[in-house]
Amino acid sequence: MVKREEWIRRIEEAWTARSVVWLSGVRRVGKTCLAQTLADVEYFDCELPRVRRSMEDPQGFWASLGRRRVVLDEVHRLPNPSELLKVAADHFPRIRVLATGSSTLGASARFRDTLAGRKRDIRLLPLTLSDLAAFGNTDLRHRFLHGGLPPFFLAPGVPERDFQEWMDAYWAKDIQELFRLERRQAFQRFVELTLAQSGGMFEATAFARPCEVSRTTIANYLEVLGATGVAYVLRPYSGPRASEIVAAPKVYGFDTGFICYYRGWDRLRPDDLGFLWEHLVLNELLAALQGEPVQYWRDKAGHEVDFVLRRRGQSPFAIECKWAADGFRAGNLRAFRTRHPGGENLVVCADVDRAYVRETDGVRVTFENLSGLVRRLTAPARARRLAGRQ
Repeated sequence: MVKREEWIRRIEEAWTARSVVWLSGVRRVGKTCLAQTLADVEYFDCELPRVRRSMEDPQGFWASLGRRRVVLDEVHRLPNPSELLKVAADHFPRIRVLATGSSTLGASARFRDTLAGRKRDIRLLPLTLSDLAAFGNTDLRHRFLHGGLPPFFLAPGVPERDFQEWMDAYWAKDIQELFRLERRQAFQRFVELTLAQSGGMFEATAFARPCEVSRTTIANYLEVLGATGVAYVLRPYSGPRASEIVAAPKVYGFDTGFICYYRGWDRLRPDDLGFLWEHLVLNELLAALQGEPVQYWRDKAGHEVDFVLRRRGQSPFAIECKWAADGFRAGNLRAFRTRHPGGENLVVCADVDRAYVRETDGVRVTFENLSGLVRRLTAPARARRLAGRQ
């Protein structure tokens, strides 16, 4: 069983701050395998009837445990999972609990309490750069076509049948059990269109007609995709200027393999690599930032910056994604900095070995690789956590 060391470290760190950790992620992203690689844990599969029966008395269940580190896998299968976790957090603070589920806690009516202040959230993403090394295959083209769900990534050929089987299970086990949506055909059509058009500006009306539902229903569908991690909604970054886009989001599909599948790609052309690289960079950002908002910027003249990060007390951090560094032009960054001066400009490239700085089109730009981007983003937070323990 492959050990995803970076995610294990995140869980261990989260347990130092809270006794309950909520591990979410789409089905087959590896939550169960990750939980089982943790040291010295007692594992409970909440899909099993006998396990659910043992938890009908939450206080008695926790009092009976000899171990102090417990995994509750697929905890949303319980009739009232919030109660069980709340009793653990309030009355058994020495027990460390890792609870897993496909959606964010509180995304459906089954979770009657979001456990605010009692837990830490970790969203497990499809395979990151550090995961690729652990799985022994760092070929990015393979990662693009196969995607980042471990069993799909490990398949010798592109697992086309598995993509559709995953979608069927997503509807039956996640959507129906947690959200009780109707009109399966309309919802699945929306998911397919969202994945095929990943990375574009989102307008609900454009989806309403092909899905044969109302604009309001499309907005509800998008909320469900966000709650279950199947789509990432990026809001525009803007100031007070009327020349900037202020409302229309961009929506990205969760995994490059599914995006390729629904675009009908079984092999990649050179022009496809930059598009998929942008998705991989976003996957890395979301894994590293764990809840910090990622935005994009666009003005009404068509200038656009792929990703913008805004941290308290800092100027906005602008990120552009390029498969190759050669030929990069900084016109979009210059337009952005005209309105939002002072922050760092980063171009993340697949062909950069070591970071370097260059002035391009009058803009000071740092060219960096993906690993360097993650170090830049996580080093300050890690330093703050270490200082807090001293």
